[in-house]
Amino acid sequence: MTPQRPPVLPALGARAPSYRERVVDVLRAALIAGELLPGEVYSAPALAPRFGVSATPVREAMLELVKEGMVEIVPNKGFRVTEVSERQLDEYTHVRSLIEIPTTVGLTATADPDDLERLRPVAREIVTSAARGDLIAYVEADLRFHLGLLSLAGNGHLVEVVRDLRRRSRLYGLTALARAGRLDASAEEHLELLDALLARDEEAVREVTTRHLGHVRGIWAARRTH
Repeated sequence: MTPQRPPVLPALGARAPSYRERVVDVLRAALIAGELLPGEVYSAPALAPRFGVSATPVREAMLELVKEGMVEIVPNKGFRVTEVSERQLDEYTHVRSLIEIPTTVGLTATADPDDLERLRPVAREIVTSAARGDLIAYVEADLRFHLGLLSLAGNGHLVEVVRDLRRRSRLYGLTALARAGRLDASAEEHLELLDALLARDEEAVREVTTRHLGHVRGIWAARRTH
């Protein structure tokens, strides 16, 4: 049996938000990034030292992720990461494209330039995270960028739908793409998209958004080489 590769999880400091909330966020990002592998069983006591906290907030966080369908309870052992099928991934991509492409294109006419510029540091954080291969930081920053951008459309329900779709997704191919140096191109598209929005270039925004979602599906497909 192949030994489990331990996930690279950041330690948590004693500050707000609560341990449990922060552990949920980081574990979710680790699952999406593929740092916690499908089919593998992880115990709260084994993961807890990586956060510098007791097993209790980790166990509570895992129970929260059970509700989201990301892990399942394995009695007396811990939590198994659930699988996501190719069909499900294709469906998630399709729904996201129906929502995100027209919504983002619409921002060319409505988004305040100052609001767009406030997203630039997050876009740069995505690029930096990709360059250093920090997949959890990449996923967390990518989530903040895209939900922050979509929130500029003023439809909170739409943002929550996309948030849920992203939670259900798995980017197991991130590691393979990072090792191959191909993740940088997807990261740079966040800056390219901001520039196109600021230029009020509707066609460029449509092209970049469509290409970016295509890269996301490519990352999912690359999980076969993980």
